[in-house]
Amino acid sequence: MTTAAPRIRVQRRPVHGVLLLDKPLGLSSNQALQKAKWLLRAEKAGHTGTLDPMASGVLPLCFGAATKFSALQLDAPKRYQALALLGVTTSTGDAEGEVLARTPPDPNALSPEHLAAVARRFTGRIRQVPPMHSALKKDGKALYEYARAGVEVERAPREIEIFELNMAPAPTSQAQAAIKIDVLCSKGTYIRTLAEDIGQALGCGAHLIALRRVETGGIGLARCITLPELEALPEAGRLARLLPVDALLAGHARITLQAEDAGRFLSGLRRRGPWPDTSAVAVYGEQPPALLGVGHVSAGELIPDRLLSPLEIRQILQEEALSS
Repeated sequence: MTTAAPRIRVQRRPVHGVLLLDKPLGLSSNQALQKAKWLLRAEKAGHTGTLDPMASGVLPLCFGAATKFSALQLDAPKRYQALALLGVTTSTGDAEGEVLARTPPDPNALSPEHLAAVARRFTGRIRQVPPMHSALKKDGKALYEYARAGVEVERAPREIEIFELNMAPAPTSQAQAAIKIDVLCSKGTYIRTLAEDIGQALGCGAHLIALRRVETGGIGLARCITLPELEALPEAGRLARLLPVDALLAGHARITLQAEDAGRFLSGLRRRGPWPDTSAVAVYGEQPPALLGVGHVSAGELIPDRLLSPLEIRQILQEEALSS
C-alpha cells in the first residue's frame, strides 16, 4: 500500500506590488491568480477583472497593498483581438456551445467596404444584452448557473462604448469563413456578444472561436510574463518582476505632503492646500518618500479615498531597501 506524499505547506509572507501576467488558455482568472500567489508565497492577492478560461492575455495581478487599487483597472478601456467563425450560431456564443443554426455567409458581405460599414454601426455608444453564459449575477446567482440549468433569465440591455473597431477576413483551419476583430472598448463589454451581433448584421450569424486581451489601461502584452516563465525564475527573480504598488496610478496627479500633513492624511483627515480640483490624485509622504494612498481634491481640500496602512508602508519601504 502506497502512502500519499506529505503536502508541502508554503510559508506565506507580505508581498506588495503588481504582476503583469499573460494569462493562458484554459485557466480562470482566479486559478491563474492562485498559481501566481503560490509562486510568490504572497499573503494577499487579487486580480483586476476576469478573463474567461477560453481567453488569454493581459491580466494585472495585485498583491498586498496594491489590491486597494485593483478597481482602477476594472474601469480602464481594454483592447481585444478575436476570431469569429461566420455562418454558425451556438447556444453559448462560443465554440463550446451547441450549434443552433447554420447560414452560409454571402461572400459580398466580407468585402472591405461592407465590413467597414458594419464596424461603423457598432462604434460609439451602443446597447448590449449580456449573455446568459456570463458571470453577471441575478439575485446573487451567476447567469451561467441559470444557463446550465436550462433557465433563461431576462437581461436588460446595458450601455457600453466601442472606441475602435476594425474587422477583416481571416483564414481558419476549417473550411468556413471567419473574421478577425480588433476592438478597443469600455468596461462591461462582452466580446462574444459583439461577435454574435456582428454576425447577425452580416446576415449569417457567428460565434467566437478565439479571444486574446492585448491591452488594458495602457498595459500591453510586451510587459507581461507567462506562468511558466515566472515558475522558471528563482525566488528573487519572481519578486523582481513585481511593479511598484503605484504602477496602477499612472493617470493620477501627484501630491507630496510634508511629515505633519502626511501623518494626518494617513489617519483619514482632509488637508487644505493650493491644489486645483482633481478627481484622482496619488498622495506621497516627503520623508520618507512613500505612497500613502489615493484621494481627490475639491475646493482646495485633499480628501482621502483609499489609504495604505502604516504597516503596509513600512513593509514596502523595507522591500525597497532590500532590493536596492
